[in-house]
Amino acid sequence: MNLRRFLVTYRLPLAVALIALGFLTGFKVTWWIAWIPFLLAILMIVAYFMIGPMTLIQGYMESGDMEGAQKLLKQVKYPNLLYKPIRSSYYMLQSNIASMGDDLDLAEAQLRKGLETGMPEKEHEGSAYLQLGMIALKKGNTKEASENLKKSLQLGVPDKDSEAMANLYLSQICIQRRDFRNAKVYFNKAKSCKSKNEQVVEQIKELATYIARIPG
Repeated sequence: MNLRRFLVTYRLPLAVALIALGFLTGFKVTWWIAWIPFLLAILMIVAYFMIGPMTLIQGYMESGDMEGAQKLLKQVKYPNLLYKPIRSSYYMLQSNIASMGDDLDLAEAQLRKGLETGMPEKEHEGSAYLQLGMIALKKGNTKEASENLKKSLQLGVPDKDSEAMANLYLSQICIQRRDFRNAKVYFNKAKSCKSKNEQVVEQIKELATYIARIPG
C-alpha cells in the first residue's frame, strides 16, 4: 500500500525522472531500450490527469479518515480531465464531504456537476438524487425534495436501506401536506424494505406510532 501510495502521489516527478532516464539511455546505450522509460512516463502522465489519486481515496473513506481523503481530493487540479466515471465519483465524494461539514450549497453544486458529467450506472444516479432530496429537505424545500426522492426511486438506488430512507422521507413529506393516504403508502413501502440500518429502523418505529393514529 505504501509503494502504491508513493507511485500515485509522485506520478509527475517519477515521469520526469523516467523521461530523463530515457534520454540518458538513448544517448549512452541505445534508443531501442530508451522507449521503455518513455512509455512508462507517458502512462504515468496520463494516469495523473485521467485518474488522479482517486484509487487511494476509498481506503481513507472506509477507515473514516475524511481529512486524509479531503487532502487527496485537493490534489486534483483539473477535474474536467478526469476519466468520466472517475469524474462523477470525484464530485460525489466532494458532495459527501461538504454535507458532513453542513455546507449544503456546495454539496448540492457538486452533486449537480456529477449528474451533468453522467453517472456510470443508474443506481449511482439514483443515489445522487436521493442525496439531493435530503439536502432539499434540510433546506426546507419539500417540493424539490419530493421530486428528487421520487426520481431516485424511479432510477433505482443501490440497496434496501437507501430505498427505505427515500420512502420514509416521502412519507414524512406527505404527512406535512396532510396527504395521509400516500403517507401510509410510502411508509408501508419503507417498512417492506426491511432495512438493517439502525437509524432508519428507529425512524420507522417512531413514524409507526403516528401512522397508526391516522384514520382509514
